[in-house]
Amino acid sequence: MSEPSRVALVTGAARGIGAAIAERLARDGCDVAVMDLQTQACADTVQRIQALGRRAMAVAVDVSDETSVQAAVATAEAALGPPAVLVNNAGVLREKTLAKMTLDDWQVVQDVNLRGAFLMCRAVQPAMRREGHGRIVNLASIAALGAYGQANYAAAKAGLIGLTKTLALEMGKSGITANVVAPGFVVTPMTTAVAERLGVTFEAMVADIVRDIPAGRPGQPEDIANAVSFFADARSGFVSGQVLFVAGGPRG
Repeated sequence: MSEPSRVALVTGAARGIGAAIAERLARDGCDVAVMDLQTQACADTVQRIQALGRRAMAVAVDVSDETSVQAAVATAEAALGPPAVLVNNAGVLREKTLAKMTLDDWQVVQDVNLRGAFLMCRAVQPAMRREGHGRIVNLASIAALGAYGQANYAAAKAGLIGLTKTLALEMGKSGITANVVAPGFVVTPMTTAVAERLGVTFEAMVADIVRDIPAGRPGQPEDIANAVSFFADARSGFVSGQVLFVAGGPRG
């Protein structure tokens, strides 16, 4: 069956990994709804996609809020058409050991990283079922295997893997696949901010982490975008419920 639409929705797409994914999907032939908390932050990503000759629009969304998600998906579909691809990339970190972690630290990470993906998947599935085609790609992390000082983040990302595998079971007969890309350490504004919070230079943090990466280098946003591109492709219809660790070495 030919793909009826090549409209992609990418959350957390204003910068970093999300922006790289949005641009890669545009290069693959998608029109892209660039989704983030504020439309102004999406301007550069939108401009780069439009320069590639694809349609792009900035859509404001708080993925943790049901009403915001429903409105954002409706806005994107009305302007671009039914979504063929959903990439749930939006995420936040609140690093603390369990003894120091507050309930708010726990809850905000669950709300954005896990609840947000659930809400977005639920919002796009009627259109995907109607079209008989869909590609859902959720961004987890090697933290799903356990990460010191990140109990909240690890739990959310592990939950995202379980959610994705269940969606693959439930939605497969409708022509919808659901897969996970789980990055290792990637150079982004988020990881730069981690170094600042730890009180170390980013260069020192990278050097320490790279010692444990077999590939001998940190990941770049484009590494993750390339993996997402595979799962999002119309030709990947027999690949579903899978987790691809993009971490410079064997994981999982």
